[in-house]
Amino acid sequence: MNERDDIIATQGITIHMGPQHPSTHGVLHLVLDLQGEKIVRAEPDIGYLHRGTEKIAENLLYHQFVPYTDRLDYMCAMSNNLAYVQAVEKLLGIEITERAKHIRVIAAELSRIAGHLMAIGAWALDLGAMSILLYAVREREIVLDIFEMLCGARMTLSYLRVGGVRYDFTDGCKEACEKMLEILPGRISEYERILLGNRVWVDRNRGVGVISAEEAINLGLSGPALRASGVKWDIRKDEPYLIYDRFDFDVPVGTNGDCFDRYVIRIEEIKQSMRIIRQALRDLPEGPFNVDMPELVPPPKPDVYNNMENLIHHFKYVSHGFKVPKGEVYSSIEAPKGELGVYIVSDGSEKPYRLKLRVPSFHNLQTVRHMSKGMYLADVVAIISSLDPVFGECDK
Repeated sequence: MNERDDIIATQGITIHMGPQHPSTHGVLHLVLDLQGEKIVRAEPDIGYLHRGTEKIAENLLYHQFVPYTDRLDYMCAMSNNLAYVQAVEKLLGIEITERAKHIRVIAAELSRIAGHLMAIGAWALDLGAMSILLYAVREREIVLDIFEMLCGARMTLSYLRVGGVRYDFTDGCKEACEKMLEILPGRISEYERILLGNRVWVDRNRGVGVISAEEAINLGLSGPALRASGVKWDIRKDEPYLIYDRFDFDVPVGTNGDCFDRYVIRIEEIKQSMRIIRQALRDLPEGPFNVDMPELVPPPKPDVYNNMENLIHHFKYVSHGFKVPKGEVYSSIEAPKGELGVYIVSDGSEKPYRLKLRVPSFHNLQTVRHMSKGMYLADVVAIISSLDPVFGECDK
């Protein structure tokens, strides 16, 4: 008997996952090198949804680019609006009103809740737990109803504008938010009971896709995925913008840096977002919701119909925009998926000379290779879901 007869030899193979695979969350194409069922190398191949967003921005007036930001992370459009208009305002050197700051915080945290609900629901579906997706979409609809009351749209919102917001936060919106804050805690507890009591869910996530704090930092990971590795970094706390430094909320962190911790962080962040919204609603001041600068903000629509000066003003704003001082600026926010930054170079005209987006999905995705090595093929699905990539922003 040959001494090697009892050894089963396996030959390495390369397979392609996506870009049409339902568990790659869009048009992600993964090139996977396998030895048996174990991953030797996982290489993301992106760009299938590239639209040249940054170059488009350089050919538009500053205010015209806001709707394009909705199409980045289209699950959390408010956050994209915020990152962009905040960068332009920083370049202009203006400060928005107190009411606008509170409204923006509420809008951003509602967007975070909507994004995390969809992330958890899609993740559970990818691993075979379909009920959670249906429950998550049910709760997400409550948030989208509030957005519809606020600005007339549900997904691509274009609500924030340079200098403030497009529409005021009405009493009806406030009542809808308060009702949501009554309903959501019980529903989130229900998710936890269902998922934590499911051995398949726990086994498919615990100890899978582990990344240490040092490795996460070195690879540019941010957001819930970074905090799951034990790094307590949240731009809302560490580099506060708007009025986040006035609110009492915690930054949840994990210990193991695995898929399970990334799930726990998102659940906890939904709870913290509800805390922030409660405080913002409580402290919401009266007053204007836009800066008193006619060159930046068009007149109220009813006035356009009844006054020639306002009609001319509206026409000039829409067709010519406004000039931004020469210079460059970088501004970032804590988006639901991580650090969303906008870098603008201005030449003093009505259009950006250069615009660069630092989007979290792009940076987070490069950790897939590290997280997948040595894991089973089936674990790749959990790893991708735990990062919650959206390819509108990844490919830009």
